[in-house]
Amino acid sequence: TPIYEAAKGAVGVLSTENRKTWSGLRDVLSRDEGSNNSDCLNIVDSALFVLCLDYTEPTTGADLCMNMLCGSSEVEKGVQIGTCTNRWYDKMQIIVCKNGSAGINFEHTGVDGHTVLRFASDVYTDTILRFARSINGQAPSLWASSSPDPSKRDPSSFGDVSTTPHKLEWDMVPELSTALRFAETRLADLINQNEFQTLDLMQYGKNYMTSQGFSPDAFVQMAFQAAYYGLYGRVECVYEPAMTKLYHHGRTEAVRSVTTESVDFVTTFWGENPPAQKIELLKKACEKHTVITRDCAKAQGHDRHLYALFCVWQRSIDEEGAEAASSNGMDSNGYSSPQDGLSERDPSSAIDSPGRTSMLSEEGSVNAPSPTHGQSAHAMPTIFADSGWDKINNTILSTSNCGNPSLRQFGFGPTSGDGFGIGYIIKDGSVSICASSKHRQTKRFVSAIEQYFLEIRKLLKMTQRRGTSSDKNATKAREAEELRPKSKRTKNRGRLVGATDGKTGILTPHQEESAAASDDEDLGGYGFFDAGMLLQALKSSQEGQERPSEKAVARREVGKKLRLMEY
Repeated sequence: TPIYEAAKGAVGVLSTENRKTWSGLRDVLSRDEGSNNSDCLNIVDSALFVLCLDYTEPTTGADLCMNMLCGSSEVEKGVQIGTCTNRWYDKMQIIVCKNGSAGINFEHTGVDGHTVLRFASDVYTDTILRFARSINGQAPSLWASSSPDPSKRDPSSFGDVSTTPHKLEWDMVPELSTALRFAETRLADLINQNEFQTLDLMQYGKNYMTSQGFSPDAFVQMAFQAAYYGLYGRVECVYEPAMTKLYHHGRTEAVRSVTTESVDFVTTFWGENPPAQKIELLKKACEKHTVITRDCAKAQGHDRHLYALFCVWQRSIDEEGAEAASSNGMDSNGYSSPQDGLSERDPSSAIDSPGRTSMLSEEGSVNAPSPTHGQSAHAMPTIFADSGWDKINNTILSTSNCGNPSLRQFGFGPTSGDGFGIGYIIKDGSVSICASSKHRQTKRFVSAIEQYFLEIRKLLKMTQRRGTSSDKNATKAREAEELRPKSKRTKNRGRLVGATDGKTGILTPHQEESAAASDDEDLGGYGFFDAGMLLQALKSSQEGQERPSEKAVARREVGKKLRLMEY
């Protein structure tokens, strides 16, 4: 089938529609019992997964992640021929590209990432073992399987199963063709709104971070917060899931990575502070994050509990609204949920996660629209009317640590329009990061994360070197620094203004320039972005022979932490 014709019959694109629209289209497909469309839909619904064979050959990590997450969008002669038409997004999908790149796409409602990770790991392990057996099938194995080899089983033992591929012939009635065209254009818009960037840190890994006394996951979490603060000058809501699989039917609890300790660290890191102080605060922030993560894994978190209370309140409102509507001869769907836009959703989805669209009144409470004009509005409980509840449910940095050596990348889309989705894998010798956003500077954010890792590694080396400066292997420069008489002046950025060169502890201009150059190695904050620019500005100001008063004003601005409006 030509690709242009195949795109017109890509029924899987309908699964990208919102739930209410897709539910109605499913009714269209299955309304005639025993029809061709109904049988095809039953085949798809009963499948364990969908195998997607793509013709594309993604070469970069960003293209690979985009193809696996949402597919590519490519229009030729007005027809969508991208891989986004080769999907069925309701199912778990195994995607294989022409160049052998493979990935898994799954819908998060029914399954968590670590469950799919186990599936991917078993497939990868089985592939490696099969390859090993092809080299030496007689070698003993530590992973002896009790299951019989499928290739040696009697075909009749599988039951009535056909392994021959058959094309699903859908009857594309005008209603479906029109819906498919609109669903495809909507999907293309959604794909074009998202961008992906990847980062592979080969000089980092679990081994290095643990050797420095840090929890690997906490160490990486602090990197995300510090990089974001360095770009935007503020701390935002951060989310990380913790598994609660110790409990029956347990899934996840929300780890809120932003703590007092982490805020102290990121603000200190971007300030003019000694390396030892930065590393000390980093350790405290990582220790706090580890404690919170362990508590959440033991079901001691607060997010899921508060959300359950919110659902209980909202369900009581929905039940009252349904009773009032039925007593007045109205359809229960005439009731509007306390959230903006919720009435446009499927009635079954009335219990939903609260977002920033909660309707706050001037008095600080949230009023639910009444089912009828005669009834009084229901006031939202005070805890859910608080602005903090809206903030905690608007995640700017949604992060997740999920992976092992069987995966190259792991990622997902942002959970809010102005946020980032960050998936990362911590391996023994490397860290792989996949970041996504809608209309944000994803590439710049990933670059800031990389620069942070390089800077913090340099700070760790500096603090360790200073701690062992008496070692025989210490560098000559460090030994000379130890022998140099200590200055009585406080360590700060730049030179003292209004002093003469002859006073004790005051450096000459030449010595000051050398000291500033050597001090740039210690520079946190914006130092690793613009240290060279600062030196050039200082040199040109000297040549201009500014008045002392002007020089004093300019000096106060050097090293100042920029606010967002000034940046």
